[in-house]
Amino acid sequence: MVNTGDTAWILTSAALVLLMTPGLALFYGGMVRAKSVLNMMMMSFGALALISVLWVLYGYSFAFGDDVGFGLLGDPTEFFGLAGLMEDVTTEEGGLPAMAFVGFQAVFAIITVALISGAIADRAKFGSWMVFAGIWATVVYFPVAHWVFDFTLTDDDGVVTHTGGWIANELAAIDFAGGTAVHINAGAAGLALALVLGKRRGFGRDAMRPHNLPLVMIGAGLLWFGWFGFNAGSALAANNTAAVAWVNTLVATGAATLAWLLVEKMRDGHSTSLGGASGVVAGLVAITPACSAVSPIGAIVIGAVAGALCALAVGLKFKLGYDDSLDVVGVHLVGGLVGTILVGFVGTAAAPAGVDGLFYGGGVDQLWRQVVGALAVLAYSFVLTLVIGFLIQKTIGFRLTEEDEITGIDTVVHAESGYDFASLGGGGSTAPLAGQARAEARNTEGSRA
Repeated sequence: MVNTGDTAWILTSAALVLLMTPGLALFYGGMVRAKSVLNMMMMSFGALALISVLWVLYGYSFAFGDDVGFGLLGDPTEFFGLAGLMEDVTTEEGGLPAMAFVGFQAVFAIITVALISGAIADRAKFGSWMVFAGIWATVVYFPVAHWVFDFTLTDDDGVVTHTGGWIANELAAIDFAGGTAVHINAGAAGLALALVLGKRRGFGRDAMRPHNLPLVMIGAGLLWFGWFGFNAGSALAANNTAAVAWVNTLVATGAATLAWLLVEKMRDGHSTSLGGASGVVAGLVAITPACSAVSPIGAIVIGAVAGALCALAVGLKFKLGYDDSLDVVGVHLVGGLVGTILVGFVGTAAAPAGVDGLFYGGGVDQLWRQVVGALAVLAYSFVLTLVIGFLIQKTIGFRLTEEDEITGIDTVVHAESGYDFASLGGGGSTAPLAGQARAEARNTEGSRA
């Protein structure tokens, strides 16, 4: 029998997580300069469109097909095109229709790819980004999802009916909703792509302030709203685990926001709306792997640590010289590492996951498992992304020319502008703006000469 209550909750959660990608588009779109806002949003919407199709064709089978060896990859032919799943009920998941689980996991794949785009804002060709998104999802995300999310199943007699991935089963690391598969994965990929594409023109010299902070705040609010589906929905049932994850998600995010604002106040003398929005995301990222494994007090600890460390980490790009445009590394990689590893410290057997960390008498057993899982995903994603990005750059080209970057990617690539400046004056032309950009490019070339 299908459990209609659980099914309704999972389909609702899937819709909430789907909303996170347009929310991310607003969040990222507000953070870039006005000449890049449409491209930034299109990178998220492009990922949404492409990964939806790939997930149905073979992505779900790669991630949740029966393991083909060593816990590394699901059978790519088992569910090709979702064959055989339209009438199946996954009884091992409590009476959920298989297609409900397919849809829920699809939106995780979508937003993971979209997250990477923030690291290469302002300077990546849209067509090359779409090629990258398809390849990266295939060789990085789908296998890693199998490692982390695909659990081995047995029947009532203890006979194995399905073999899953190595991190979830052999390693037994806890990652409830994607600290490794989503955030460390995307953060490591963002760092690799930022190194492949190089720095934006004027990085470290010119002010590259967010052009629309209200958009950023709206996007952060939508992310926070959708994240309850992300975390509480990962219980795959409308039950106590979902309720614990919901409360932990709320309180960790609040603690992270407060910690980020406090760091800003102590360091810079003022707290900013951008810092508040970034603190929200840092807290959401950090509690994602841990929300079923910690108490609400543990969630506050994780949120506070993540908010403070991520606020400090976003400045590393200026010290180390890599251009992570919208702080994917500082928020998602660092936040994902914090949340995943702290499970080994503040996890408690009183929580639904039922595992004690170091501070609750569990020793280092769970801690080393968390560290190994986090570092394995980080290394795999970083190395594979470097290879993919380098091959695209050397073949079809990944980065815009300098003149096109100065003119603005929206105009050059999409033939559109996010804002019709001419109409604000009651008429006229945008030609002076384009001429100014071209003159800026000529002046840059002349100064180099």
